[in-house]
Amino acid sequence: MTRRDFQASLNALRSDVAEMGELVVDRLDQALAALDSGDADAAAAVAGGDDDVNQLYLELESACIDLFALQQPVASDLRFVAASFKILTDLERVGDLAANLAGYVRDADDRYLPDMDLTHIGRRASDLVADAIDAYVESDAAACREIATRDDEIDTLCHTAGQRVVRELIRERSADGDDGGAWDVEAVLNDVSRVLLTVRDLERIADHGVNIAARTLYAVDSDPELIY
Repeated sequence: MTRRDFQASLNALRSDVAEMGELVVDRLDQALAALDSGDADAAAAVAGGDDDVNQLYLELESACIDLFALQQPVASDLRFVAASFKILTDLERVGDLAANLAGYVRDADDRYLPDMDLTHIGRRASDLVADAIDAYVESDAAACREIATRDDEIDTLCHTAGQRVVRELIRERSADGDDGGAWDVEAVLNDVSRVLLTVRDLERIADHGVNIAARTLYAVDSDPELIY
């Protein structure tokens, strides 16, 4: 493989990773739309439709391995391919988490839960992932650093949402008195667990966005600042 061919392959990898990122963000946005509307049918379609993301992940993972094998990359190319390899894993995990979110909507009863809008947190997490992909495509180190700051805000929102679920549960339980006659304990626990899992997964999605930014920053500037 000539150097020109190798560079063309690197450019193709960048485009392919961006394409996978767009697919994953679209899948995430569909899951968030189902979360917002409570549409169980739409949620079921997202929850059961992760195969295309997984297939693309395997194909691009193989492409990264081939690039390592076909030519000995210089240091900057090596960092780029290694970062892309890691970013693919983060994108695949975001796809899995989007399927999880849709699954919670599909299975939800929501009979005992407070009226909570978690989609605004989800949209911020989705925007963070999308912006991290853009930073990867543009090799934008400044954008990568800004993304880490936004993740701190999402962490705070998730922590507050989790606390609210517990407070509302205690308040409602207290209002019903001590006999517990109106409560189906198993149903309550299932509903609350789904909300807490939703909050947890939204936080993890944002964390994967930070990972993408961190890999990009390392590829661009050889800077491990955001890697943790």
